[in-house]
Amino acid sequence: MTTHIHDDKAATRTADRAPNDGIDRRPPGGAAWRGGRAVAMVAISLGAAWGLVAGWWTPRGPMTSSAAIWSIAISLVVGGATGFALRSRWAMLVAPAAFVAAFELARLPVDGPMVDGIHASFYGAIAVVTGRGFHAMLTLVPLALGAAVGVALARARAGEQSASSRFGRVLRRTGAVIVAVALVALTAGLARPAATAAITGADGEPLPGSVAELTKVNLGGHDLGLMIRGTSTANPVLLLLAGGPGGSELGAMRRHLPELEKHFTVVTWDQRGAGTSYPELDPADTVTLDGYVSDTIALTNYLRDRFDTKDIYLLGQSWGTTLGVLAVQAEPQLYRAFIGTGQMVSQNATDRIFYDDTLAWAARTGNDGMVEQLKAAGPPPYAAMFPYETALSHESDVYPYDHSGNSEGAGQMSENLLVEEYSLIDQVHVIGSFMDTFAAVYPQLQNIDFRQSATDFEVPMYFVQGAHEARGRAQLFEQWYPMVDAPIKDVAVLETSGHRPLWEQPDEFVDYLVGTVLPETNPR
Repeated sequence: MTTHIHDDKAATRTADRAPNDGIDRRPPGGAAWRGGRAVAMVAISLGAAWGLVAGWWTPRGPMTSSAAIWSIAISLVVGGATGFALRSRWAMLVAPAAFVAAFELARLPVDGPMVDGIHASFYGAIAVVTGRGFHAMLTLVPLALGAAVGVALARARAGEQSASSRFGRVLRRTGAVIVAVALVALTAGLARPAATAAITGADGEPLPGSVAELTKVNLGGHDLGLMIRGTSTANPVLLLLAGGPGGSELGAMRRHLPELEKHFTVVTWDQRGAGTSYPELDPADTVTLDGYVSDTIALTNYLRDRFDTKDIYLLGQSWGTTLGVLAVQAEPQLYRAFIGTGQMVSQNATDRIFYDDTLAWAARTGNDGMVEQLKAAGPPPYAAMFPYETALSHESDVYPYDHSGNSEGAGQMSENLLVEEYSLIDQVHVIGSFMDTFAAVYPQLQNIDFRQSATDFEVPMYFVQGAHEARGRAQLFEQWYPMVDAPIKDVAVLETSGHRPLWEQPDEFVDYLVGTVLPETNPR
C-alpha cells in the first residue's frame, strides 16, 4: 500500500520559484490561454478602431490645430489601453500597426498625391514627410508612448518586476521622457493660433478706421480663409487671387507688400483647398473650375457689401490670372479694374513649351535620366500630377536669372511660410495642399486658351510682367496682349523680376498701382 502525502509547503515553494513574468505557461486550450488571446484581440482592435475613425474623420491627416491636438490625445489613450491590456512591450508595435492598416484601408476612396502610393521623387518625398510623416508624429508616436506607459502601469499593478537590467530600465524611461517632452512641445506649437498684427499709428495704438484680421467666409458651403488688412476701410478694396491652383500667399503679402495696405483694403484669399482652406478640399470630386469662378464672384459680393463699395479691384497672380479673367468676363460690373501679374493665357500651351525647353536643357546638360523620363511621359497634359514635376519643376534651371536684387529670392513661395498668419499645421500643409488641389483642378484647365476665348473686356485691364518671365508664359502673353480690347489696357515690365514680380519688386509694383492704375480708375 502506497501512501501519497501532499506537502503544502513544497507546493508553495514551487509556486514561489515560478517566473512572475505575466506569461501563462499552461498548455494551449486552457481557459487562461483562451482568455489571454481574447484580451490580445480586444487590444489590437482598439488600435484598428481608432484607425478606422481617423480614416473617416481626417483622411488626409489632421488639417486643423484642434484636430491635431485631439489626435495626439486620443492616440495616447488608445495606446495606453492597449499596453495595459496586453501587459507586453509588443503593444508599442501592435497598436501603431493596427492603426496604420485600418487607417489606410478607411481612406482608400480619397485621392491625391498626399494620400496615394509613395512616389520616388522630390514632390513624392514632400508628400511623405508632410503627409504620412507628420501624421505619424500625431498618432503613431503617441500610440507607442501610451502603450509603453500602459504596460508599465499594468505590471506595477500586478506587482511584476522587470527582468531587464537597471541600465535598460533607465534607458527606456529616459527615452519615454524625451518623447513625452517632444509631444508636449509639439502640442504647444499646435496650440499657437494664427494671428495678424494690428495696423498701428505713431502712438502704437490701432489706427482708427483700419482693419487687420484673419477670418473665414462661407462660399458655396465651404468656410474659406481670408486675411484682410488696410490702414483705412474707406480705401478701395483689392482682392488677390493667388496662383497654383492650390497656392497660398498670406506670407508673401505680409513680408513684401505691407505698403499696399496704405492705399487699398487688401484681401488675400485662400481658395478652396489652398493653405488655410485646405480642410475644405474634400470631397475633391466636387472641386470644379466653375465652382472657383462662382466662389470668386460670391466673395466679391461679400466684400462689396461689407465695405459698402460698388466694385473692387481684382488682382491675379499666375493661375489667379486665369481665374480673374474668367470672373471679370462673367460679372464685369463688379470690378473696377483687373490687374494680372505672371499672366497665364493657356496652361496647355505653356506646359508644352516648358516640356520642350526642359527636354532640350536636360539633353544639353547630359541629364540622360531626365531625358528618358520626359520622353517616356511624352508632352503634357497628364492625367496625374507627378509627371508634371519632371516637366515643369525645373524652371529655375531652364530659365535662370539673378534673383539677388529682389525682395523675394529664388526660394519664392517657400521663403514666406514662417509668418504668424499661418498656424503650425498650416505651415506643414501649405505645400501638401498645393499638390492635392493642383491634382484636383489642373486637368480642368487644359482647354483654356484666352487667344480664342477672352479678347473683349468691359473693364480696364492692367498687366505687370517680369522681364525674366519664362518663355512658355511670356511668348503666349505677347501673342495675346495685342488681341485684348478693353476700355483701358496697359502693361508694365519690371526689369529684375520673373514670374512673381509683385513680390520680387514690391516697391515698383506699388508705384505702378498707385501712380497708374488708381488715377485712371478710381472715381473718388
